[in-house]
Amino acid sequence: MLEKIAEHMEVIGADGVHVGTVDKVEGGRIKLTKKDSGQGSHEGHHHYISTGLVADVEGDKVRLSANADVAVTFEEEA
Repeated sequence: MLEKIAEHMEVIGADGVHVGTVDKVEGGRIKLTKKDSGQGSHEGHHHYISTGLVADVEGDKVRLSANADVAVTFEEEA
Protein backbone atom coordinates (compact mmCIF):
# COMPACT_ATOMS: atom_id res chain seq x y z
CA MET A 1 0.00 0.00 0.00
CA LEU A 2 2.90 2.39 0.71
CA GLU A 3 3.91 2.33 -2.95
CA LYS A 4 0.60 4.08 -3.70
CA ILE A 5 1.56 7.11 -1.59
CA ALA A 6 2.74 9.96 -3.81
CA GLU A 7 3.81 13.57 -3.52
CA HIS A 8 1.00 16.12 -2.94
CA MET A 9 -1.51 13.57 -1.65
CA GLU A 10 -3.62 14.81 1.25
CA VAL A 11 -3.13 13.04 4.59
CA ILE A 12 -6.36 12.82 6.60
CA GLY A 13 -7.27 11.36 9.94
CA ALA A 14 -9.79 8.55 10.38
CA ASP A 15 -12.31 11.33 10.99
CA GLY A 16 -11.63 12.88 7.55
CA VAL A 17 -9.87 15.96 8.99
CA HIS A 18 -6.79 17.31 7.14
CA VAL A 19 -3.48 16.41 8.82
CA GLY A 20 -1.03 17.42 6.11
CA THR A 21 0.21 17.02 2.55
CA VAL A 22 2.72 14.39 1.46
CA ASP A 23 6.15 15.67 0.48
CA LYS A 24 7.50 12.12 0.10
CA VAL A 25 7.90 8.77 1.84
CA GLU A 26 11.27 8.62 3.51
CA GLY A 27 12.69 5.96 5.84
CA GLY A 28 9.38 4.33 6.72
CA ARG A 29 7.75 7.68 7.44
CA ILE A 30 5.61 10.13 5.51
CA LYS A 31 7.35 13.48 5.25
CA LEU A 32 4.78 16.29 5.28
CA THR A 33 5.26 19.55 3.41
CA LYS A 34 6.52 22.56 5.35
CA LYS A 35 3.30 24.46 4.69
CA ASP A 36 1.59 22.02 7.09
CA SER A 37 4.19 22.51 9.80
CA GLY A 38 2.05 24.62 12.10
CA GLN A 39 2.88 27.87 13.83
CA GLY A 40 5.37 29.16 16.36
CA SER A 41 8.26 26.81 17.06
CA HIS A 42 6.73 24.22 14.71
CA GLU A 43 6.70 26.56 11.72
CA GLY A 44 9.10 26.19 8.80
CA HIS A 45 10.29 22.62 9.09
CA HIS A 46 9.05 19.19 8.08
CA HIS A 47 7.02 16.88 10.25
CA TYR A 48 6.84 13.12 9.79
CA ILE A 49 4.06 10.58 10.31
CA SER A 50 4.87 6.89 10.76
CA THR A 51 3.63 4.74 7.90
CA GLY A 52 2.36 2.41 10.65
CA LEU A 53 -0.54 4.85 11.08
CA VAL A 54 -1.68 4.46 7.45
CA ALA A 55 -5.03 2.66 7.26
CA ASP A 56 -5.72 3.09 3.55
CA VAL A 57 -4.84 4.99 0.40
CA GLU A 58 -8.04 6.18 -1.29
CA GLY A 59 -7.59 8.00 -4.60
CA ASP A 60 -5.50 11.07 -3.79
CA LYS A 61 -5.87 10.75 0.01
CA VAL A 62 -3.88 8.87 2.63
CA ARG A 63 -6.23 7.90 5.47
CA LEU A 64 -4.73 7.31 8.90
CA SER A 65 -6.01 4.86 11.51
CA ALA A 66 -6.22 7.63 14.14
CA ASN A 67 -8.34 10.77 14.20
CA ALA A 68 -6.47 13.91 13.14
CA ASP A 69 -6.20 15.36 16.66
CA VAL A 70 -4.58 12.13 17.87
CA ALA A 71 -2.42 11.59 14.76
CA VAL A 72 -0.67 14.95 15.15
CA THR A 73 0.51 13.90 18.61
CA PHE A 74 2.49 11.13 16.89
CA GLU A 75 4.22 13.53 14.47
CA GLU A 76 7.99 13.77 14.61
CA GLU A 77 9.82 16.97 13.80
CA ALA A 78 12.98 17.32 11.76
